[in-house]
Parts: sequence; C-alpha cells; structure tokens
Amino acid sequence: MKAALRDFAFEAGFSGMGVCRPDAIPAAKDRLGAFLGEGRQGQMSWLEERAAWRGDPGALWPEAKSVIMLAEVYEPEDSLALLSERERGIVAGYARGKDYHDIVKKRLKRVGRWLLEQAAGEEIKVFVDTAPVMEKPLAEAAGLGWQGKHTNLLSRDLGNWFFLGAIFTTLELEPDAPEGEHCGSCTACLDICPTNAFPAPFQLDARRCISYLTIEHHGPVPEEFRPALGNRIFGCDDCLAICPWNKFAARAREARYAGEAAPELGALAALDEAGFRERFKGTPIRRLGHARLMRNVLYAIGNSGAPHLAAAARPHLESADPAVRDAAAWALSRLGDMGESADRVT
Repeated sequence: MKAALRDFAFEAGFSGMGVCRPDAIPAAKDRLGAFLGEGRQGQMSWLEERAAWRGDPGALWPEAKSVIMLAEVYEPEDSLALLSERERGIVAGYARGKDYHDIVKKRLKRVGRWLLEQAAGEEIKVFVDTAPVMEKPLAEAAGLGWQGKHTNLLSRDLGNWFFLGAIFTTLELEPDAPEGEHCGSCTACLDICPTNAFPAPFQLDARRCISYLTIEHHGPVPEEFRPALGNRIFGCDDCLAICPWNKFAARAREARYAGEAAPELGALAALDEAGFRERFKGTPIRRLGHARLMRNVLYAIGNSGAPHLAAAARPHLESADPAVRDAAAWALSRLGDMGESADRVT
C-alpha cells in the first residue's frame, strides 16, 4: 500500500513523500512553548491561540494513526541577483505565481481520494499551511529532510525550494526513518540575514525577519529595520537562496508557480485597490491587501536611491491608512524630497 501510494503521489505531481506517526514530534511542544515564551511570534497571535493543537498532532485529530507528508518543488529565479535592481520590488519565490495553497491542496485531495479507494472504511484530513500543523517537524520525522539552521526544511534531494502538505489518516502505515541534520559547520544562512533574525542556529525571532515584517506585521515597520528591507516587498529568500544544498535541488514540475520576480516599483505604487486586486488575483500577494503592499513598496522606494520615484510616493501622503502615510513620508525623506508635504502626513 505504501509503495503504491508513493507512486501515485509522484504521478500526481509531488516530488517527495514520507510517513510518520502523529506522536513522532514530542519535542515540538516544548520548542514552540519556548518560542512563544520569548514573544518571538510578534503579532502572530494565532500561533499562541492554537498552540495546544500545533504542539501535539494527536490532539488535532485523535483518531489519526499516520501522517503522510508530501513535498512539491517550486523553482524560483534567484532573489539575490535581484537585490541590485533597486527600482524593482522583489517578491519571494513561492509567491510569484498561482497560490500554492490551491494547487497543493488539490493534489493532496487527489492523493487522499486514491487512498480511500484502496482502503475502504478509513478516513483522511488534508492540511496545507492554514491549519495548526507543524509541517516542518513532521516532515523531518517522516524523513523528507531536516530543519536547517535557518529553521526551514532542507533536503539532500530537493534542496530548499519546496512546499509541504500533510494527509492525516486513520490508516496504519509503516513510518519512515527520520532525517538527520546535515548542515555541518556551514552558517551561510545565518550570516546573510539582513536583520540578524537568528538569535542562534536553529532559532528564529520572527519579529526581526523580513518575511514576517513584510507579510504578517500590521502597521508601520520599526524604523530600525526599514533600510534592511532593501527592495524586498513580499517576503525574503536570502537564507534559502544562499544554502549550498540548492545545488541538489530537484526541478519544478508545475509551471503555474512561475511569475514576475521583481515588478517595477513605480508601477506598483500607482495601483489603486481595484488594480491591486486584478493584478494579484489568485496569488499569495492578494491576501496581503492593498495597504500593506503599498507600505512595503514605499519602503522600497525610500531605499531605491532613485529621486524620480518621489513622484510615485508623494500621492500616498494622502492615504487613508496611517502606515501608508508614514511610509510615504519616510520614503520621501530618504529621497530628499519631503519639503513642506511633511505636515500632510498627520
């Protein structure tokens, strides 16, 4: 059954599969508790609200006997090469095309239906990133890879660039051996972080992470981090992109994940609500909302060193959103173009 399941999962578009028990990550609960105890989740209150389920997969669905972890590869253009394109805003590789939640979930359901056809009377639940499931520890326990020093999952066969999905099932499947850690003495991912978001290897302080600051954080980003954002407007791939294990990365099989890596800042700043919804329909960026994207674009304009982009920033001094007005004022001050318009920010 397990071998046939693996074959079908690969046929369905996945690049890796492993199985573990729901109780295979006993240390996760304490690690999560320590993370929350330090306040490193920032504004992500949902992490604390559902910590009991997140730290114990068995509590999420007590009837489950096996967790099937599946990996789907994406293959982005190198973000590090785009950092010098200061008049363009970098989008994290996973968010450039079709929303992975939709694609991966459909594949998981297809695999799940096949499994139910083979094992009558069993049940399944599928999860992609939106439920209180700790996918990375479970994937490590299932032998798909290991959590590197940057806390993301790494694989000797897939590199960094892959999504994770989970199928919980009442079917008893033989678990795979967990993957050991293979980072060695390498600290490339820690050294490259623009905001020093890693207090120690294998630890992340989300409050300093550019992915958190540009996506999860509401309101103005603390000024100390704004210059380090550079031209990143949605997420950050630096710690993933620098990893030496990427030389073994598998090729993506899904073309819909491809998209524009770094759109022009001036064009983005000109988008109104309707234009934003239309341009980013069906992508992860759509869930960010117009105001937060404008805030991020304005920080990037402020970091661009391009005085002509002041014209794109200036109209946002009249925004209804205070974080956008603040970002516009900051951008104009960085470009030396604030003038008397500072009074209009408040």
